[in-house]
Amino acid sequence: MIKSFINRLKGDRVIWIITLVFVVFSLLSVYSFVPILVKIEGGTPFKYLTKHALYVAISISAMLFVLRFQPIFFNRISGFLFWLSVGLLIYTFFFGQKVNGAGRWISIPIVSLTFQASDLAKLALILYLGKLLEKKQSLLNSWKEGFIPVLVPIVITCGLIVKDNFSTSALVFMISVILLFVGNVPFGKLFTLFAGIVLMAAFAVLLHKSFPSLNLLPRYETWENRLFNRYSDQAVNDENYVINNAQAKNAELGIYNGGIFGQGPGDGKVKEFIPEAYADFYYASFVEEFGLIGAVFLILFYLILFLRMIRISIKAEKMFEKITVLGIGVTMMSQALINMLVCTGVFPVTGQNMPLLAMGGSAMIMTCVGIGIVQCVAAKYSDKKSKDAEAVPAENMAVA
Repeated sequence: MIKSFINRLKGDRVIWIITLVFVVFSLLSVYSFVPILVKIEGGTPFKYLTKHALYVAISISAMLFVLRFQPIFFNRISGFLFWLSVGLLIYTFFFGQKVNGAGRWISIPIVSLTFQASDLAKLALILYLGKLLEKKQSLLNSWKEGFIPVLVPIVITCGLIVKDNFSTSALVFMISVILLFVGNVPFGKLFTLFAGIVLMAAFAVLLHKSFPSLNLLPRYETWENRLFNRYSDQAVNDENYVINNAQAKNAELGIYNGGIFGQGPGDGKVKEFIPEAYADFYYASFVEEFGLIGAVFLILFYLILFLRMIRISIKAEKMFEKITVLGIGVTMMSQALINMLVCTGVFPVTGQNMPLLAMGGSAMIMTCVGIGIVQCVAAKYSDKKSKDAEAVPAENMAVA
């Protein structure tokens, strides 16, 4: 039944298989990784499983709905999606629901669900950059007519995200730079952009330090502690930092506890002491229960997913399609990699969870929408290849 269902889907079959395996597996893993959430907020594991299952259903429905359209449709609506995301980011900036001191979420009434505007903004920016880079290809050597119009959406998006989510803002910026490079933006302009951002960041920090009453960067102390005191044993007067550092240590302990074969599904112990075991520290919980062998397969599946998207991007003939597919692939792989590096103690604690696997919300929905767009591009060229293959015999018959 599953095989026949996959065969009816358009696009890359390998991406479909991995995506569906991940999404279905997320139901098992979320049910296993939420005991700490039950202790903190109450309820039962089944309550959180039901909520996650609702997000999974929405995500799969959104992914299948996206398949109804051609890539050109997303090119046309990319501007609308970008400015919609900007509006939601501005709303979040002032009225966002605060969790752990960061106002990143929009509360959806009646259904008691939350939506993170930055998840939409990441995808919308990728689509809009693809459109602009395709439209401005012959003007990218010009600052006024080419480069600056492409740069403005990046600055707006990163600027609105950075106050409450530095890691996501930095990730969006780095992905944007990669897409600008692939989109044939001259290296000199990219270097100038990077240098300008560094100087602006330094100026913002200096301003925050000089005039603390302005509260320009409300989470600056948390960022500083995470970055510079990650390996220090000195006392730090930052509650969020102390909590996050304890999580990081427990995450490393969980990975160690997993060994080669893992403790088995549902039998992990350290996960019960990691408040974000089902999201930001998903990889640690996963390795504890499925071990080194499970970790190898997990990394392998993400790499296959990423390489298939690169392949689709290379095949695409239009710049918009290349940029969109590559941007979605790089975003997914970067988030997964950062989650792994945080859990293993290489990176300081950030808020990046495992795509398609962590307890969902808006992140899972937008990831599935992104994969749906990738499959639209893949289907376009697979259909074209089939038509070309059918045309060849017909031409041979005509010659005969």
